[in-house]
Amino acid sequence: MNKESYLINKLSSRSIGDDGAIIGNMIYSMDAFFEDVHFKREWMSIKQIAYKAMMVNLSDAVAMNAKPLYALTSLALPKDINHSQIDELIESLEETAKAYDCEIIGGDTIASDKLHLSITIVSKSDNPLRRVGLKSGHLLAFTGYLGESKKDLERLFRGETIDENSKFYRPILRSEFIYKAREFLEVGMDISDGLFCDTNKLLDINDMGFEILQPISADEGLSGEEYEMLIGFDEKNISNIKKIAKETNTQVTIFAKASKNSLRYECVEHHF
Repeated sequence: MNKESYLINKLSSRSIGDDGAIIGNMIYSMDAFFEDVHFKREWMSIKQIAYKAMMVNLSDAVAMNAKPLYALTSLALPKDINHSQIDELIESLEETAKAYDCEIIGGDTIASDKLHLSITIVSKSDNPLRRVGLKSGHLLAFTGYLGESKKDLERLFRGETIDENSKFYRPILRSEFIYKAREFLEVGMDISDGLFCDTNKLLDINDMGFEILQPISADEGLSGEEYEMLIGFDEKNISNIKKIAKETNTQVTIFAKASKNSLRYECVEHHF
């Protein structure tokens, strides 16, 4: 068990286990976006850093079929950040949040040797999409195309440049697809640690295994920070899912079927 899973298992709250914590019809989620852990400043502009930090957090709300309402932002600012860069940082955070009708209502600021952002999203859902509910025979699928984030991260490590519209910089959130498809979905979560690792998480929490329907390459399955959706649904709803996917211009790939076995993907944990 890695340290993240160990830590989560030490907490006693029953609200833990999804992309966010459900309290009534409100959902609370938080993710950190830290320099030299999630990004290097030489790779990204201040605007790109703020944009991705906010999108990574909005992704948790989208994954749970929730409407983001408010954001709290904690910023650790290094000494070499000037007022102009702070303006750019805040402007990008607010623009990105407003695109999802989310308002930044406060937070905290401290001095640091590196640039770190931690964001809490408060959202609302009358029909949240959870990770629990997968049953034998349900189909597993993912949205979009996987692998670009990993490949571009490797390019950055080699000192190369990547396209400014790369998913490593600009994640694509599937809010419209999830909202329209929610009634036909049994489970769902965003793909932040790679399809293989996140599929294993989904299987673990439901005490299920799977049968492979379509082989997935390591480049696709081990690509973290994709922020596409991993979904599970009853086979009887496949036509509805495909119809909504077409309406929302969303690629959906069915790659496995839940089954009563102990099969798991081999995956590389990103956190520790």
